[in-house]
Amino acid sequence: MAAQLPRWVWVGAIVLACIAGMINVVGYLGFEHQALSHLTGTTSLLGAALADGDWRAIGQLWGILIAFSAGATLSGLIIQDSTLRLGRRYGVALAVESVLLLASVPLFIRQQLAGALLVAMACGLQNAMVTTYSGAVVRTTHLSGMFTDLGIGLGHALRGMPLPLRRLTLSGLIISGFLGGGVLGTWLFRALHYHALLVPAVLTGLTGISYVLYRNWVLLRQRRHSAPRDARQPSSRSR
Repeated sequence: MAAQLPRWVWVGAIVLACIAGMINVVGYLGFEHQALSHLTGTTSLLGAALADGDWRAIGQLWGILIAFSAGATLSGLIIQDSTLRLGRRYGVALAVESVLLLASVPLFIRQQLAGALLVAMACGLQNAMVTTYSGAVVRTTHLSGMFTDLGIGLGHALRGMPLPLRRLTLSGLIISGFLGGGVLGTWLFRALHYHALLVPAVLTGLTGISYVLYRNWVLLRQRRHSAPRDARQPSSRSR
């Protein structure tokens, strides 16, 4: 990745990975040991349920798969692009994710499947929202790609090939953010049970607000720099 990643991409990816780590560990500890931020294990469990003819599990697992995909579809409707760029409607997408997480809490407390479906939808929305930037694949709700990039980089290093340091650094930071979110989510779940999801919900909302403020600040600076010189200086008559 030759281009320099802007600061908002680094910060946003790490924060969102931490949020996803919290969400996933709460789902795993509290909802039938079910991961909700990614679908690999869910699909494997669905295969086992189909083999066993466990129709209750089949319906539940299919629901999670569909909800995650629906969240990704919603992201496509909101953002309408597959490449990260300042100016896209990430603030709106983050606000929707925050609302989905907030709405899931009372449903989880009542042990209703709808809570897991809303969380899966929120994760699908987030994962589709953060996709690629300058050739770097960015995934914040699962880590297989991040560990794969690190392994490829290690192989290149052993062969004496040049390393894509920015891509590897980004992968390492996302892994660290997700792991830290898992630790924090575990502490929160033990103290607050399903109310622990209020923390990632609030963090997601704050991230969206911060993005909107940062975007408006950048746009204001660009307008000031692009304004004609004569328009920025007082005329001789006004002096």
